[in-house]
Amino acid sequence: ARCRGDAAGRTAIGAVTAGGGRAGIDRVVHRADWLGLAALSGFVIIGLATKLPESPGMAFAAAAVALAAGLLVDRLDARFTLPAVVLGTVAIAGLAGGRASNIGWFAVCVFGAWCVLGGRRWDGLIYWLGSLALFGLEWLMANDAGWGAWMAGVSFSMSAATLVRHEIGLVNQLRDAQAGLAERSRAEERNRIARDLHDVIAHSLTVSLLHVTSARLAVEYEPEEAAAALAEAERLGRQSLDEVRSVVGLMGSAQGHAATAPARGIGDLDELVDGFRRAGAEITIAIDGDLGGLPATTGSVVYRILQEALTNAARHAAGSRAAVRITSAPDRVDLVVDSGGAPGTGVGRGTPGMHERAEALGGHCVAGPHAKGWRVHARLPVGSAGEEGAP
Repeated sequence: ARCRGDAAGRTAIGAVTAGGGRAGIDRVVHRADWLGLAALSGFVIIGLATKLPESPGMAFAAAAVALAAGLLVDRLDARFTLPAVVLGTVAIAGLAGGRASNIGWFAVCVFGAWCVLGGRRWDGLIYWLGSLALFGLEWLMANDAGWGAWMAGVSFSMSAATLVRHEIGLVNQLRDAQAGLAERSRAEERNRIARDLHDVIAHSLTVSLLHVTSARLAVEYEPEEAAAALAEAERLGRQSLDEVRSVVGLMGSAQGHAATAPARGIGDLDELVDGFRRAGAEITIAIDGDLGGLPATTGSVVYRILQEALTNAARHAAGSRAAVRITSAPDRVDLVVDSGGAPGTGVGRGTPGMHERAEALGGHCVAGPHAKGWRVHARLPVGSAGEEGAP
């Protein structure tokens, strides 16, 4: 159930990241551009109607320049946003005729908002200071208090655009974070599956090889014992095949396909140890405390770490005795595996996999030389920390 929940969560994140989030932002920006262009066109027409009786040629030329600047703002690179809006503002100044009562000056507010939304970092500040200088100069020349209202208007529109740009930046950061989270979730899922496959296949091949070796040595003089060893190797192979199918089935859990077998846990420890013993390994096990109350995730990690430790002992220290001790306390469980020989020095996934499983539950696992052999010691928390982890 937890795997299905994780898969569903990753699917939802992927959907928002890949389509919904970005498409929604693009639609909002696209609609805002068209609304801004429509507003600009209306204000230009008003300015044109006011200026037309005085100077028709100049009015049409200024209107054309203002509209062209508005069309170019959304299509040019951000480096050219400021020059385009400055050119449009000059055209609006020609249309409005230096009168504070002309509503065409609203086009300056539109240009200011566009400069903030589409320009570079400091373009908005530069345009705001320039527009204040323009309105302030008109105020001084005409001694009309109406220019103060236009100064406040352009300041308000550009402040609102700054807030919008800030929100869009936050949404973009959230989308990037969601994409990173989805990728990390996929990587963690691949690592979990790789660990499980390694544990199952390595254990199966190691123990099966011990049985096949015993059968080869006994086939001439004790054929019955050889047949029993081969039968045990066959049984182990079929069991491992079921476990591999179970692990691979997790990859299809997002589409509703359930695993074919339950995860191994505390209840399977005896079967695990007996399998090594039947293969000829000498193993002693001592359990102190009640393991029946352990969370399923903790029990699964104990099983996998013990499986890997015994597999390494059988592979690299064949014929040596392995001693297993499991101690269960109210707040933790300790697993100690002492074997007679040190594992090989090759690079593999076994030891890192044990560390990763223990750390996923908030515990730790140490593997290294001890006395004349090799020791694996894992300490796992029991309780809320352990229940939240993943095997």
